[in-house]
Amino acid sequence: MKVHSFVVMPNLPPELEKLRELAMNLWYGWNWDAIQLFIRIDPELWTASYQNPIKLLGTVSQEKLIELSEDDSFIAHLDRVYDSFTRYMSSSAWFEKQYSGKKDVKIAYFSAEYGIRESLPIYSGGLGILAGDHLKSASDLGIPLVAIGLLYSHGYFKQLLNRDGWQEEKYPVNDWYNMPVTLEKGNDGNPIKVSVDFDGTTVYMQIWRVQVGRVPLYLLDTNVPENSPEQRVITGQLYGGDRDIRIQQEIVLGIGGVRALKALGIEPSVYHMNEGHSALLVLDRLRDLIEAHGLSYGEGSELVWASNVFTTHTAVGAGNEWFKPDLLKKYLGNFVTSLGMKWVDFLAMGRVNPEDQNSEFCLTVLALKMSARSNGVSRLHGEVTRNMWKGVWRGLNEDEIPITSITNGIHPHTWINHNLVDLLLTYLGPAYMDESWNFDLWDNIDNIPDMELWRVHQRRRDRLTSFIRKRLGQQLIRQGASTGDVKAADNVLDPHALTIGFARRFATYKRGALLFTDIDRLDKLVNNPEMPVQFVFAGKAHPRDTEGKNLIRSIVHHCKSERFRHSIVFLEDYDINMARYLVKGVDVWLNAPRRPLEASGTSGMKASINGALNVSSLDGWWDEGHSSDAGWAFGREELYEDYGEQDWIESHELYDILERDIVPRFYDREHNLPRDWISMMKESMKLIGKHFNTHRMLIEYVEKTYMPASTNYAELTKDSFSGARELCAWRERLIRQWSKIEIESVDAEMPPNMTVGCDLSVNAKILLGELMPDDISVELVTGTLGPDGSMLNSCAVPMTPVGEGDNGVYTFHTNIQCDASGLCGYSLRVLPHHKYLAHNKLPGLVILEK
Repeated sequence: MKVHSFVVMPNLPPELEKLRELAMNLWYGWNWDAIQLFIRIDPELWTASYQNPIKLLGTVSQEKLIELSEDDSFIAHLDRVYDSFTRYMSSSAWFEKQYSGKKDVKIAYFSAEYGIRESLPIYSGGLGILAGDHLKSASDLGIPLVAIGLLYSHGYFKQLLNRDGWQEEKYPVNDWYNMPVTLEKGNDGNPIKVSVDFDGTTVYMQIWRVQVGRVPLYLLDTNVPENSPEQRVITGQLYGGDRDIRIQQEIVLGIGGVRALKALGIEPSVYHMNEGHSALLVLDRLRDLIEAHGLSYGEGSELVWASNVFTTHTAVGAGNEWFKPDLLKKYLGNFVTSLGMKWVDFLAMGRVNPEDQNSEFCLTVLALKMSARSNGVSRLHGEVTRNMWKGVWRGLNEDEIPITSITNGIHPHTWINHNLVDLLLTYLGPAYMDESWNFDLWDNIDNIPDMELWRVHQRRRDRLTSFIRKRLGQQLIRQGASTGDVKAADNVLDPHALTIGFARRFATYKRGALLFTDIDRLDKLVNNPEMPVQFVFAGKAHPRDTEGKNLIRSIVHHCKSERFRHSIVFLEDYDINMARYLVKGVDVWLNAPRRPLEASGTSGMKASINGALNVSSLDGWWDEGHSSDAGWAFGREELYEDYGEQDWIESHELYDILERDIVPRFYDREHNLPRDWISMMKESMKLIGKHFNTHRMLIEYVEKTYMPASTNYAELTKDSFSGARELCAWRERLIRQWSKIEIESVDAEMPPNMTVGCDLSVNAKILLGELMPDDISVELVTGTLGPDGSMLNSCAVPMTPVGEGDNGVYTFHTNIQCDASGLCGYSLRVLPHHKYLAHNKLPGLVILEK
């Protein structure tokens, strides 16, 4: 039977038309007055629609809409919110004030997932939440950014726990016609579609738009009639399917994303890859430059490399995307050939060692090699990442590898509870919302009276307790629990007791069960009648992670035991909605990753901005953010070979901290107020508000990556790409001559007895062949020597050419002052140099003194 489809839209009275525009822009999600407006329409439907205003407007009765259109109070509320929205959308923000003349800057941000609101379920966890907060801060700061992702028919799974605590997965179908997405259409009224080739078969995609404040997010969807059933499910599940589905998704995201931007008439000057899933975008950027602009492969590569930015979020090699060459060839063989590349050369782009023919192809390596600017997501993660990928830059000291770090943050306006917002507006002033990039405002938190801050926090803990009891009751009913067990859920937890939260993805390295190492000691903690402690757990394991599922089941079993069933709970189906209740209501946020496997982590930041205190192992962001005034740390920088020993030692250190400091401090009251605790709450809030937020993070991305990359793009594209052509010709000449460079001699003049403050004069003779001194950079690397002869605390000092060359041999000179005693050393190296190079730390182009 043939079915003809059509779309029915909510029939809003003219007085309520503004609601449609507000509902279609996720700006409402970080503006409490707007959320209150939608709640006011129908509180029960708001909850039933999962806080989706589009679904709400399509479900509420026509009679109710007419009633609201005649309600002067509601109309006044609507006008107030709409005026705030239009002012926000039209006002100038940080970027325009800082870079008013930079009209050609446009950043394209690619991510496999986005966690913005529960009404758009296309996220799985921290990576997606970070991407969503990235877009919100880009909007607040007025950064000219567009985003690309995938529209998953099922999104990520919903977690169901059976009575034994075993995780089961459910994949509900997303109803996009009742969600805040709009199908992009051309002037002919038909959907705009782009296509990619899979092994001779064309796959089509349509484009949906989600408006996130000022930032458009474009989502690609293969569920279109032109595709076969197998192709339509490519964008079916986030992180689902086999390796074929995964590479297909990443081709659609990377290659399809570049084509979608072109079809929409958007010409980015910078491409930002958030994790390696979108790394194949480099191929389509090259294709377009070759076909549309007549560049050679080499010329296009110079431009692509200079204007790409890459952020990696993984701290272990296996966590990156690796593919077997045969699988890649199945889908990309024809594409690579069309670029004029040899297949072996393409594979070399994704291998740490290009000559290793047995290595799989890694998208992270491709992104690193094809991005002039790369970064980890915390200071410690930057160090880990440089160590992990140092093989790509053989010949460079580890601290010189061109991977920096920009520490993650959170979007404050999304995660601060609305009761606290009222306090912040009172004591920080309206600039808290209007100039969120003014971080010094957070010092005014000290002006908030202790009693007012504590009252707000107690209210949020009360709401968290009510939420937990309701969700736990629903969970038990679904599991078929007895009436007595369901009723008992109404008395779970004490709204006045010290409440500690642990919620995250249940990967084994995050050590969700660390607290249960010593059950008797835990029993004494939670069942102390004078100073009770209670714990809330939540989180999902990947569907194929059996160890993670077993971890969840073991915790659920503990929660059901007689000793803990009133004070420790595990809530199923952790998502954005649950996260908001948890981070806004707990007193302490527990984090226990095994150092150094947590790239950053942001859940603790969300709790801290609400006044919760962190207790965490020194990993991720807490390694640099830890302050004894704002929380506690357990474990140090030591690494263990025996994980069991490490867990035992660090769990008992955690127990010590809880027993000796956290619990007594919480219950130490003066006039019924925990003064010391509240002081730490204020420091915790300042720590996040001033530094660990996405406004600071985005400003760093702009200053360290986006603007320099955009400048490189402008230099290389001006005058019909003359810069790219010049740079490519130089590189080709350099590579032809590179193996002919020889360091013939290195001579140093020094006094017989060197003392601190003495000068060391160094001359080097270098054979350049047909190259000139301007083509290279000669550096003297100096530092103290360790017991094994390795150079410590090294620094590179440039050497300058002196005199004329003699048969291609040039002399380079520098003076250095010895400022440290002990065994010191120096070594010479040669690197490339060109005025258009973003930097000269290029893989394979380092010559060291032998």
